[in-house]
Amino acid sequence: MPLKLKPPRQGKTPNYAIRGTYLGIYVDRTAGTPDKATAQQLLNGIKRAIERGEYEKPAAVEPPREPTFTDAALAYLKAGGAPNYIERIIKDTSAHSLRDKTIATIDQITIDNAARAVYPDAPATTLNRQFYTPVSAILKHAGIERKIKRPKGWRGSKATSWLDPEPAFAVIREAYAIEPEFGLLCLTLLYTGMRLSDPLRARVRDLRLGMSLLYVPDTKNGEPRPVHLPPHLVEAFKAQPPRLARPRKADSVVLADGQAGRSRASAGLPWLQRPADEKLFRFCKGGRLYDMLDLAMTRAGVSFPRRQGAFHLFCHTYGTWMTHFGELDTYGLTRTGRWKDPDSADRYRHTIASPEARRADLLPAPPRRIRA
Repeated sequence: MPLKLKPPRQGKTPNYAIRGTYLGIYVDRTAGTPDKATAQQLLNGIKRAIERGEYEKPAAVEPPREPTFTDAALAYLKAGGAPNYIERIIKDTSAHSLRDKTIATIDQITIDNAARAVYPDAPATTLNRQFYTPVSAILKHAGIERKIKRPKGWRGSKATSWLDPEPAFAVIREAYAIEPEFGLLCLTLLYTGMRLSDPLRARVRDLRLGMSLLYVPDTKNGEPRPVHLPPHLVEAFKAQPPRLARPRKADSVVLADGQAGRSRASAGLPWLQRPADEKLFRFCKGGRLYDMLDLAMTRAGVSFPRRQGAFHLFCHTYGTWMTHFGELDTYGLTRTGRWKDPDSADRYRHTIASPEARRADLLPAPPRRIRA
């Protein structure tokens, strides 16, 4: 077939193509233009180059490779995405692994199978937090807006445990008896609903008692939170005594295990006059701190299963009290800044009977002889 122009193909390409054989040299390439005159000039130039022996076929262009899940994950991390749990997903090499699958082929069934391959025995709440959430974030960053269904039960149980005022105050009293600073920490959690990590990361400079405020610059939600301090909590901060100096071991004296404690910075200084960049509370999140809470609850006669009775019990108590005594609805709880997702705050709606349910008080009363 002689060398000639091929017209554009509707729905395929808007440009002319140059195809055929000239002086034994086969040519098959695009003219790169929809203009016929320009395409003809390019064809004539190819003929002259063949006649001079100077024609070289254009290098073959490899089609772009479809990005894989690993490519998308790396791009997500480079853009500042949260790295939590991604490494374990990428390292999975099972038959259902996502790592080498192109993002366009990852559908709901693929995700479900991969989740169970990475976390075969995990509950739905863990699967959601450690697999579905990061995978969804990576795919959305890559431009895949497919809605991903979360595993059944991923929100966890709506059942909520909380403390009534009398047992709550008993726990606080026992916490102060164990150590005044531990008592103040528990009181702060009770009246602010903060996660344990928030006050433990706070610095002295973040405390603004004149504004009744503790500013938390980095929360789990990823957003700063100005935490309101009620008047009695402000007074508790002002009344906090200085830290005691660390007990020292004297000659021939054996201290009980743990009595010496850890080195206490700023011992003897007024508690609010410590250096601005010092930690607000001296504690670290760990077993020792949880043991202190267990001791306070035991002494107060309060008992909950371990999962329900840890420091998060103060958060549930705060949410319940703000619903019972503060008369906040789900929207109001979200506006406090403690909960970002209304679905999370909605659990406290279940701690009170609805106005509709309370209308049962209007039902006809039974005759006295029935109650006798």
